Amino acid sequence: MFKPTKLAVLLSSAVALAACGEKEVELKTEQDKVSYGIGYNVGSGMRQEGLEEMNVEAIALGLQDSLADKERRLTMEELTAAFNEVRARQQDKQKAVNDENARAGKEFLEQNAERDNITTLDSGLQYEVLKSGEEGASSPGISDMVTTHYHGTLVDGTVFDSSVDRGQPATFPVGGVIKGWIEALQLMKVGDKWKLYVPADLAYGAQSPSPKIPPNSALVFEVELLSIKNEDS
Repeated sequence: MFKPTKLAVLLSSAVALAACGEKEVELKTEQDKVSYGIGYNVGSGMRQEGLEEMNVEAIALGLQDSLADKERRLTMEELTAAFNEVRARQQDKQKAVNDENARAGKEFLEQNAERDNITTLDSGLQYEVLKSGEEGASSPGISDMVTTHYHGTLVDGTVFDSSVDRGQPATFPVGGVIKGWIEALQLMKVGDKWKLYVPADLAYGAQSPSPKIPPNSALVFEVELLSIKNEDS
């Protein structure tokens, strides 16, 4: 029995978007506006899935046949085979992208490790000290809360998150962040500002938390440790 996948749902839903084609549509009524919103969201989902090249005319034909309660023009076996083929292509394409991201990150870290001011830990995490805090300042433990300012970029310099840009420091538990941060924070002291170079396996790996961070990306952070709140304080 054919079971709709995420890809199948996107394709079947997209008929509403495709039916409009290039026709000028007035968005006056609430129904018009909601219909447009549904179509736009479906289109966004298709784009994220890499389905921009789907046949718009075929999508519209499927919509028309469905609304008219006509018999499908393709058997379930044909549809299943087609969906599986497209899904396999998308997976191969995504794997190639992921592999390229991993390669780029590895090359960046290998070159970066050769710089004199870079410290590379056994885990693969790299850091450089931009500013040191006061002598005798404390370091946080894994159960502590910390307040930091940070600026996060991809290895090509693209910014994906920055408390500095927002003008608002971030407070969070040391044990609640990515592995690279957990390791670095416990080595830092209040007042320290470090630049972290985090391998993909110490960041988010293949599971990207945001479209701004491609899977298997090495990440770069400038982190300033502003304060620590101990668990018992």
